[in-house]
Amino acid sequence: MFTGIIEELGEIIAIEPSGDGVRLTVHAPVAVSDAAHGDSIAVSGVCLTVVDQDAASFTADVMKQTLDMSTLSGLGVGSAVNLERATATGGRLGGHIVQGHVDGTGEVLEVRPGAQWRVLRVALPAELAPLVVDKGSISVDGVSLTVSDVSAPSEPAPWFEVSLIPETLTATTLGACGRGDRVNLETDILARHVQRLLAFTPRTATNEGGSR
Repeated sequence: MFTGIIEELGEIIAIEPSGDGVRLTVHAPVAVSDAAHGDSIAVSGVCLTVVDQDAASFTADVMKQTLDMSTLSGLGVGSAVNLERATATGGRLGGHIVQGHVDGTGEVLEVRPGAQWRVLRVALPAELAPLVVDKGSISVDGVSLTVSDVSAPSEPAPWFEVSLIPETLTATTLGACGRGDRVNLETDILARHVQRLLAFTPRTATNEGGSR
């Protein structure tokens, strides 16, 4: 479990084929400072498991499904990534509940600079659109952000916007995002649970009606 508060910017230093997936090695001195074999580290929003480490880096296996669902397939040696260690019990929840289970990717449609912040408009896969609300939470490349605007339900091409403060621009990879870049998206787990519960409501009501 994570909170979406990025601890450091890491760098991919090696990529090796591993079956139908890959094995990534990431330079991450902060993340490995107290990491152990089997620990979870979020890499640009994707929860990965430490399989090897040294004093300044860790290695993790990435399976094909994860590569298909996220932007990790497009990384190369030298790519920057957002890193966050799993939340410690009793720690502060500075962002929101982030699982590191990416729902899909979005494309940056527009970058609007402001006096002290920057607004990103991101295309939203149609199946995720009902889970994103104005002033709600969303994880973008592992960064916990508040939705500042969202497309109307009637729009054929859904999108959402987030406003990035200077700290986010300098401390994460989002500061380098430009139009056309793809980002990992994870919607709010509470919204996903509500959607699943509602999907069962008609069936439950029918079953109850038929038993009378």
